Amino acid sequence: MAIKTDMKVSAIQNLAEVRAMIKRHKANDYIFAIIGLIALMLGLLTLLTLFVDLLYDGSSRFNLQFLSDFPSRRAEHAGLLSAWVGSALVMTVTFIAAVPMGVAAGLYLEEYAPKNWFSDLIEINVSNLAGVPSIVYGLLALGLFVYALGFGQSILTAGLTLGLLILPIVIVSTREAIRAIPVAIREAAYAVGATKWQVVYDHVLKYSYGGILTGIIIGMARALGETAPIITIGALTFIAFLPPSPVTLEPPFLNFEWLSSGFTVMPIQMFNWLSRPDHAFHVNAAATGAIIILVTLLMNGTAIYLRYKIRKNIKW
Repeated sequence: MAIKTDMKVSAIQNLAEVRAMIKRHKANDYIFAIIGLIALMLGLLTLLTLFVDLLYDGSSRFNLQFLSDFPSRRAEHAGLLSAWVGSALVMTVTFIAAVPMGVAAGLYLEEYAPKNWFSDLIEINVSNLAGVPSIVYGLLALGLFVYALGFGQSILTAGLTLGLLILPIVIVSTREAIRAIPVAIREAAYAVGATKWQVVYDHVLKYSYGGILTGIIIGMARALGETAPIITIGALTFIAFLPPSPVTLEPPFLNFEWLSSGFTVMPIQMFNWLSRPDHAFHVNAAATGAIIILVTLLMNGTAIYLRYKIRKNIKW
């Protein structure tokens, strides 16, 4: 009888200890959630404050004339035309150089590459490259593209440089999106006689498309705001002309001379205006900074929307 009583008391004590431990862990989770929320709100409020300050300072320059005029030595007549056109052309080269190769590399590493020490070494190096400072890519491009290959300080060099910068991001995001696909989908496809390529093309890529697209857009948004590698390869800080048009009215309707043209981009133009003592140029810089942030937020918002829309339309 005494033994049963002791066992009952011990069980009650153990139950009390378990409840106390659960209560303590819930309290720790609650405290951590509050700390995380405070950190998030501090970051968002800081960004919002800076963004509102840029909007306020540059509000007088938010008009079509600012977007359609060339830079000028007179602040009230200075515009952003050559800068945003240069950014658009550089982003085009960046997309062509990085996205197909990045998606293909991520697909190969995840679906086709043998799982051995060599593929593990490649995976580690790709992950490390995603965190390398952008100035390192600028120095690499200066030695490789500008001097070794003779591309010069051109749009092609800038696009390839930023392509190298976002290539690891595209590869990593592609691999992560593919890893999120349930194994059951592959097994079901194999069960009905599908080949490896049919499984990858018709099922894996289809279901991972949203995640891959999100990684691509986020990588492009990062490239849009980069300054260090563009300065390193010699982007112009003042340019009052546009590159040749990529499209012509005469056959073959394409012109590639713009690839070797001098250029500037919006972050460089912003840097140029900030370096001047006249306050009116600082107003132009604030307007440019607000535009860059708006475009970046728009691209990230588009990525989130597309990911949600694609996942919603896919039925597992």
